[in-house]
Amino acid sequence: MDILSIILIIAGLCLFETITSIDNAIINAEVLSTMSQKARRWFLVWGLLFAVFVIRGVLPWLIVWMSNPSLGPVGALTATFSSDPAVVSAIEKSAPVLLIGGGTFLIFLFFHWLFLEEKAFGIRGERYIATKGVWFYAVVSILLAAIVWLALGENPIMAFGAVIGSTAFFIVHGFRQNAEEQERKMISGDIPDISKIFYLEIIDATFSIDGVLGAFAFTMAVPLIILGNGIGALIVREITVRNVDSIKKYRYLKNGAMYSIFCLGIIMILDSFGLGIPAFVSPIITFGVVGFFLFKSIRSGPAADTA
Repeated sequence: MDILSIILIIAGLCLFETITSIDNAIINAEVLSTMSQKARRWFLVWGLLFAVFVIRGVLPWLIVWMSNPSLGPVGALTATFSSDPAVVSAIEKSAPVLLIGGGTFLIFLFFHWLFLEEKAFGIRGERYIATKGVWFYAVVSILLAAIVWLALGENPIMAFGAVIGSTAFFIVHGFRQNAEEQERKMISGDIPDISKIFYLEIIDATFSIDGVLGAFAFTMAVPLIILGNGIGALIVREITVRNVDSIKKYRYLKNGAMYSIFCLGIIMILDSFGLGIPAFVSPIITFGVVGFFLFKSIRSGPAADTA
């Protein structure tokens, strides 16, 4: 892997982590506004260390280790830079399972947003689809059935990986729905700051899953994932500290994040079936999609939704 590819991958990971964590930054800012100065400082300093080094550091390493238990903890961290044929073979054998599971998770996430979540309508047809929310469950069920059927022809373990990806989506979605209710209670109620800090750390862990799973569409190199996602997490905390309202004016950034997630999910599933998508494709698509919606946000301004 040459230096240009490494820089492109890290930049793509950083951008992807940042835009997929905008909702997290907004929640953080709203809850922090109800806390004391001491509690805010504690969260922004120690909470940042936890978010970067524990959540976004441990999770990708843990995923690779679980996919390749024979490598051991140290081997899982360094495997993607190893020239040992046995290590390379182990990574190649486990990659399809990891990729199809992560890709299924991301595609489900996109369709949930498209059918059921509130949004600024940025592309023609989104408003119509939003009125057909009941079809979300039919669409993802049919997709899962198709993915599992195709995977069974390749490797039954791949089919199981797709099911794990869908299971992970519904578990994470359940946590997020509960988080929305808890957020309303924390903003309006008299709740101790320590409880709010724990809540924010749990929310951060939940939102980080999107970025970590999507990162494997960019690279299987855990050190690069940790670096790119870590920088993205730093940027999100900076947005939280400075003024989250400054990012809210870019009203279609969430659309860019979700369409990027959809594209990366497709790339991961295609890769799992051995199509061999070049490493530079994911960063380029991410920059292109986000750039389009950023331009659309700047051009449209604060006016009412159109499309």
